[in-house]
Amino acid sequence: MTNNMKNILKVAAAGTLALSLAACGANNGGGSNTGTNGNTGATNEGKTEVKKENITITFQNIYPDPTDPKNGMMKKIVEQYEKDHPNVKIELDSLNTDQQKLKLKTQAASREVPDITIVNPAAQMKPFVEAKLFAPLNDMIEENGLKGTFQEGILDFYTFDNNIYALPDGNNIGLVYYNKELFEKAGVKVPTTFEEMVEVVKALKAKGIQPMAIGEKDTWTGSFLFMNVLLRTNGGPGFLSDVVAGTKTFEDPAFTEAVDAFQNLIQAGAFQEGATSFDYNAGENLFKTGQAAMYYMGSWATGGIETSSVNGKVGVFKFPTVNGKGDPNEFMLAPGSAFAISADSKHLEETKDFLNYFMLNFPKEAFAVKGAVGLAQTVDGDFKAAGYSDMAMDVLAMFKDVKGGDIAFDNTMNPGTAQGHLTSIQNLFVKKNDAANVAKEHQSAYETNK
Repeated sequence: MTNNMKNILKVAAAGTLALSLAACGANNGGGSNTGTNGNTGATNEGKTEVKKENITITFQNIYPDPTDPKNGMMKKIVEQYEKDHPNVKIELDSLNTDQQKLKLKTQAASREVPDITIVNPAAQMKPFVEAKLFAPLNDMIEENGLKGTFQEGILDFYTFDNNIYALPDGNNIGLVYYNKELFEKAGVKVPTTFEEMVEVVKALKAKGIQPMAIGEKDTWTGSFLFMNVLLRTNGGPGFLSDVVAGTKTFEDPAFTEAVDAFQNLIQAGAFQEGATSFDYNAGENLFKTGQAAMYYMGSWATGGIETSSVNGKVGVFKFPTVNGKGDPNEFMLAPGSAFAISADSKHLEETKDFLNYFMLNFPKEAFAVKGAVGLAQTVDGDFKAAGYSDMAMDVLAMFKDVKGGDIAFDNTMNPGTAQGHLTSIQNLFVKKNDAANVAKEHQSAYETNK
């Protein structure tokens, strides 16, 4: 097991999340209030006032959905910062995940990375770091006490050569949300095996109920679900690590078995028609509006579900065994997307000051809007007393059960191999393919790009 994997297991097991909210009050300031270049002028009593230059900081983010509590929380923090810093304008560029990834690649190619952008951990961010596109943040987090707000080990996934290049917003696990009313209407129970899950899909379908929702236009969603199947058929974590080590290939029986099981779910009619034309938000909204009975996603979805029309009707369950293999207490682990600062920012110090402020306030504001399940930072507060639902409490309890797991394919493999994987899995939603062919597609992508 790698040191990084050991760290993520420590982080995921932390579960209950605990940080002093007092340290991140809305008016804390959270930074050095830099950005003093500009003209000077005389003031009363002969004192000299520094007139600060008006500047704009571009803040690329993945909170475009106004129904997501994090969207409103982000805007609240931004508005307060702008109020406290009248010379600073924060320009929001809010995109869904795949749109943001594509846009960042284009921006990176011309070295026009926004002041603050979103990047994913480990293998996904490595090429940007190697291209020296991001500024090291060690000084910012050390000087202002921010580092101590993160769960132990989580920053390792964003660290290269002892420099921290991004600050994560989440630390999550994959699980299945289900609509209790729709389950009752179809006369089905929570499945304890993957095979039972396929039968539940068929029973829901027979009752005219959409079994599962997914936003597979954003290809990572299908991959995230598929990788949980592979985690089971492999009998535990480490399949991709074994491929890299040369002890396994994608033509290993564990992989082809996962492909067959995954296709059984698709062919049973699990997902909505045209799933590859639904982006992440559109797919999730099917579940949040009561139009689908199940939704596999990271625990970050809890806040949005809790503030939706199905609140109070939703339960959760762990991804089950597949063909009797795997342990439900081994999860897909998701060290979150993270905020990075452009090394070429024209206002580097001011941008650091804002990001520091944003992250110091993030846990408190997320907690207030029911969005604090699965944060990378620790949160001090009584979730139940604050009105978090029974569903949210069940999710928090799952963190305590984490024995281990894997991280996402595209956080593990190089970008070329990851793209081949994402395309191959997305194609399964459109047309059935022989598992051996899918395995060959993956192996070819790996050998071409390693």
